[in-house]
Amino acid sequence: VQLQASGGGLVQAGGSLRLSCAASGRTFSNYVWGWFRQAPGKEREFVAAISWSGGSTDYADSVKGRFTISRDNAKNTGALQMNSLKPEDTAVYYCAARPIGGSTYAYWGQGTQVTVSS
Repeated sequence: VQLQASGGGLVQAGGSLRLSCAASGRTFSNYVWGWFRQAPGKEREFVAAISWSGGSTDYADSVKGRFTISRDNAKNTGALQMNSLKPEDTAVYYCAARPIGGSTYAYWGQGTQVTVSS
């Protein structure tokens, strides 16, 4: 079972990036998908989550209105569209999955670096 995050890079403030997460080894259609990030010297923090159906989403206050989480169960993939990026969004971004009704994210991707220059 593997989650593979991609799409990170270097972008100027105000720019956009789209992160992708591909799952393999099992079907994640009945899992909640989430994105987290960890900046240097800081704790890992929640960014966004999406329900198994895609009908419900949740965002950290710091990214509301700028980031959009999505998923494609047919392709077993997830995505995080990030617009109006700020230097404080610089971090390693991780995708993760947890079973419906569970409290723990059991599967994690390897992380992709996002760097926003001012």
